[in-house]
This record gives sequence, C-alpha cells and structure tokens, in this order.
Amino acid sequence: MISFDLHTRQRLARAWILVLVAVLVAVLVPGTIYGDVRLAGIFTDHMVLQRDRRVPVWGTAAAGEKVRVVLGKQVHNTEADQAGRWKVTLAELPAGGPHSLVVQAQNTLTIEDVLIGEVWLASGQSNMAMPVRRCKDAQAEQAAANFPKLRMFTVKKSAQLAPVDDCQGAWQVCSPRTVAGFSGTAYYFGRRLHKELGVPVGLINSSWGGTAIEAWTSLDVQKKDSRLAPVFAPWKNKPGPDRNRPANLFNGMIQPLVGYGIRGGIWYQGERNAKSLASARLYRHQLPLLISDWRKRWAQGGAEDFPFFWVQLPNFKARVGDPNPVTSWAVMRESMQLGLKTAATGMAVTIDVGEARDIHPKNKQTVGHRLAQAALAMAYKKDIVPMGPLMRSVTIEDSRVRVQFDHVGDKLVVRGKQGAGVMGFAVAGPDKVFYPATARIDGKSVVVHSGEVPDPIAVRYAFGDNPAVNLFNSAGIPVAPFRTDDWKPAAAP
Repeated sequence: MISFDLHTRQRLARAWILVLVAVLVAVLVPGTIYGDVRLAGIFTDHMVLQRDRRVPVWGTAAAGEKVRVVLGKQVHNTEADQAGRWKVTLAELPAGGPHSLVVQAQNTLTIEDVLIGEVWLASGQSNMAMPVRRCKDAQAEQAAANFPKLRMFTVKKSAQLAPVDDCQGAWQVCSPRTVAGFSGTAYYFGRRLHKELGVPVGLINSSWGGTAIEAWTSLDVQKKDSRLAPVFAPWKNKPGPDRNRPANLFNGMIQPLVGYGIRGGIWYQGERNAKSLASARLYRHQLPLLISDWRKRWAQGGAEDFPFFWVQLPNFKARVGDPNPVTSWAVMRESMQLGLKTAATGMAVTIDVGEARDIHPKNKQTVGHRLAQAALAMAYKKDIVPMGPLMRSVTIEDSRVRVQFDHVGDKLVVRGKQGAGVMGFAVAGPDKVFYPATARIDGKSVVVHSGEVPDPIAVRYAFGDNPAVNLFNSAGIPVAPFRTDDWKPAAAP
C-alpha cells in the first residue's frame, strides 16, 4: 500500500479539485467548448478562393463571441450565434495572391498562402478518385507537375446518417512531390484550365470508389421522388451508415463544403449504377436531381453560375459485333446524355479511351482534357467546340438514313486507318432487327445504308459496351453513342 505525507496529500487534493472544476465548467457551460475561434476544415493554408464572386468564410467560436475576419483591405466583423457558429462573406476579389486570411477573437488564426482563382468541385467514384500515380505515364507526369498555383483539397472519406458541419482534409500545392496523390481526372482538368486561363486553380476532390449516385444526393430531395423507391428498399433493415446508403456521402462529404465559393462541378460516376437495365434507366432522373440539389444548396445564382460537367462512361468489356443486344452499360451512357437537357451542363465523351478488361482506364489525361474543353467553352465562353458530336436529327431518305449532329466544329472526320469507312452504325426495319450498316460522311451529316434493310425505321450508333468507333469532330472528340429506338431488348445480360 502506497502512503503519502500530509503535504503531498494536500497537493493531490488541490489538483483533483482543479480537474473537477474544469470538468464542471465544460459540462455546465457548453459554449466554452468553442472558446477558441475555429475555421471550417476546408479553410487551410494554400487554399484557393473563387475569384469575382462573393465568398463565404465560416467557423465556430464561443456563443456570442465577436469575430473579426481580415483579408487584404477587407475587414468583416460578426458575432457567433447561440450554437457557436459564425459566418462572413468576402467581397469579390480578382485573381491573384498570395494573401493571408486572419481571423481574430479570443485567439488569432492566420491562414497563409491564399490564392484567388478558379475553384471546381470534383466528385464521383473510383475513376474520379484514381490518383495520378496510377494513370498513364505516371512517372513523367509527376516529374513535370511543377504548378505551384494549382492546388487540391481531398476530402476525407466519411459516410454519415445525418448532415454534418465539417470535414477533414488539407490544401496541397501541386508539385512533383505531392501530385501523385491528386485525383488524375481532376488534375488534368485543372491543369488545362490553369494553362489556358492563366489564373490559380483550386480543385476540391470529394470522391469515393464503388459508390452510387444516390449516396451523393441529399435525403430531402430523394424522399420526395417516388421513382427512387428502389434505391431505398435495400436499406430498410440496415440502420448503420454506409458509403452507398442514400444521402450518406452527401451528409459527410458534400454538406460540409456547401457554400464554399466554386465556379462549378465535374462528375465521374455511373459504373455502380450500371449494374442493371433498370438502374441504368433510373439514372436519367437521378443525375438531374443531384445537379439541381447541389445548385440550390450552394445558392450561387442561376444554373449558369454553377455549370456542371460529367464523363460519359467509356468503352468496356468484350467487343460484340451484333448490334441488337441492349446492355446496361449502353443504357447508362444514354441516360447520361439525356442529362444534357439540364441547363448549363456538358458531357465528356470517352467511348474511345476505355479498356476492355479494366473498369479503371489509365488515360485520364484525355478525360480531363475533354472535361476542360466543355468548361472552357461553356463556363468561360471560349470559341471552341464544347463536346463530342450529338445526334440532332434523323431523316429517312428512301432506303437511306441521314443523321445530323450538333457540335461538329469544322467537319466530321474518320480517324485511324486511311481510307477506312465510318464504323459503328446499324439500322433496322419494321421487324426491329438491327443489321450493321455502311456509312459515309456527307458534309456535317452521315448517310447510313444497309442492303439488308430496304425500309429503315431506326438507327443505332456505337450502342454497345465496347463498340468499334472512328467518327470524330474537328476538335478530336468522338461522336456520342445513340439510338433512335426504345424497343424492348432482344437480349439483356
């Protein structure tokens, strides 16, 4: 048994009293938990703030505490509410920096090396999460990645049953040392913007492999949509959070970012939702729902103030010559294209850069380049073709079908072997059986014909998992797959 002298016992008693007082203060006065002013996790050294827009900055402090925020010549004063939350809104700033962001209350926070430029939110599943170190030409790309005004914030994975206020992560400056862990698609997208716009670029990577679109959309809007009942059914008796449970990733990885000033969003997802024909068809409702949900929550203005661009799924799986089967992968691409009915949106066609045996194709350079193509054309009003050609109209001319396209640019071209004909077309007559067709370019349209179909009523182009294609526009972007029928599939794996 250990014994202490009187003096030692008195010192121990005083120490325990101090501990007890501290505990009681913490319990009885909850506001003291926020005694030190804090910034939300998205605000760290090396961050990029959106130029030419009013930008919110927020955090926590003691209830009622006065907070002062200083950036350059701007000074903003506010007071934390009863829940300990505070927010100020910075006036518009031109591109530039570096600046320091100073937040003062009982304590002082200083965020260094703040740049003002273009900020984009990048989200989706594994093909968005896939890092530069796993992409094509990784070593050479890493060695050349000396872009100190290009930065990325990667949100820590977090599935939550209810919306949370904060997330974890840190802004990293692009360099040969750091870029290996950057999202490849987002990096190559941002790199092109940085080079062509000549301003700092910030990328917020909030992605998680193997996740469904319903996990990234808020519960509020999904519960109101009766079409989405099938996505809720599997979770009826599963109470815990999960990365694929509806709204769980919105709650943990999008909600904490809402309000951070951004130009728009890029999206690379769909593989998870292409598991069946039914889920692939449902996606044509889910994608516009997610876009409108995020736009309303950011409340930055109209659709043009939050442009949104996504990657259409690439070629994948074994190549099949029969044009009749309707697969979930092809229907998913169709659903993605239908999403273009939503204002201020664009789609990167990638039917030529996939890999038959790998759902994670390595050529993310082309993917990022085409996303940037859409952004430069639509968000920044550059005079360039925004995306791959999209079927605009089909006209039956006796035994031939004429297909006209939008987004052709100067002309349609056949890429690959010199003298090769246009590949990928099929036509069907009243019997609804498709036959491979010959096709030729005629100006900015394509004329399609098959000797097997004297009375064509429908046409398909590249409507399969891994079709052979060689038809491009003058910007080097392939024609998007399409079909004019919506017949019950002859075969559905």
